[in-house]
Amino acid sequence: QARLVESGGGSVQTGGSLRLSCAASEDIFKNSCMGWFRQAPGQEREGVAGISTRGVVSTYLRSVEGRFTISRDNLNNTLYLQMNNLKPEDTAMYYCAADTSSGACYRALASDLYSVWGQGTQVTVSS
Repeated sequence: QARLVESGGGSVQTGGSLRLSCAASEDIFKNSCMGWFRQAPGQEREGVAGISTRGVVSTYLRSVEGRFTISRDNLNNTLYLQMNNLKPEDTAMYYCAADTSSGACYRALASDLYSVWGQGTQVTVSS
């Protein structure tokens, strides 16, 4: 049974927007630091954004600061990533992930901390 399910990916032109969602099972969502990661073909996976359990602390990859916003709905166990002013270099498979060992997100962009991963949703930005 899938525990993290992403949706919302698609194809947009440069400058466009997308909102990614990640539906999570309650048992892994409520006490976990949650993060978004991405991986482009031939490149390593990189952390895009992370958010603490109560949404107080959020962290962003420098190249997306000011354009992307991570948020979470703890009542509905859903993680979001609002992506504005998209650029071709944002093209990648986007994954949500849960760090079930901590809700603090001290190293929110470190993929090795995350133990549960979704299957990913593709984002393609054309110039």
